[in-house]
Amino acid sequence: MKTPFLSAVLSIIRKDFQAEVRSRELVGAMGMFALLSVLIFSFALELDRVARTESISGVLWVTVVFASILGLNRSMAMERDQGNLDALLLAPVSRAAIFCGKLVGNFLFTLLIALVLLPLMTVLYNVAIISAWLIAVLILGTLGFTTLGTLLAAMTVQTRSREALLPIVMMPVVLPLLLSAVRASTSILNGAPQESWIEWVQIVAVLDLIYFTLCFLLFEYVVEE
Repeated sequence: MKTPFLSAVLSIIRKDFQAEVRSRELVGAMGMFALLSVLIFSFALELDRVARTESISGVLWVTVVFASILGLNRSMAMERDQGNLDALLLAPVSRAAIFCGKLVGNFLFTLLIALVLLPLMTVLYNVAIISAWLIAVLILGTLGFTTLGTLLAAMTVQTRSREALLPIVMMPVVLPLLLSAVRASTSILNGAPQESWIEWVQIVAVLDLIYFTLCFLLFEYVVEE
């Protein structure tokens, strides 16, 4: 008899959070990468205020995406190296529940880093970037690429060159989502009227739905290979 879907999802989320509280390995690595990234961009753009203002949304998304890729790689690698992934596959648990549990954990860890970046970049770049709409775009964009990343990380974790392979296979697929999120974020930060950028937010939401549906259906076939 299989464990109920919601119970299995919550158990996986709880396991991931307990492991992270004990080790602080995942969020620590992502946070250090994100901090170094925004500091380097801040120093590089310090003398050109116009370029700094125009590029801030790009800096934000590049930092979040690559911090997320780092976290996804380490998350799935730890599951494999410690035998947790094999144990989950042997347990009477739906493969879809495993996917959703890992997705929620990856999403929350990445979103935490993304939200911490907002006040940090506000101080470093001297530009007010905290707004309700920007946070909404950040949540939608983070959900989209962590959904896709969870599936692809489960696929590439079986290979020797998983650290290099994940961004190679992920970036072309996630590019439409990233471009739409950057366009929406740039327009929001520049104070453009809502009707000029709301369609980009809608595109991000639609892509989230497409990615989640496909990944939800394909995860079982990926982990069984």
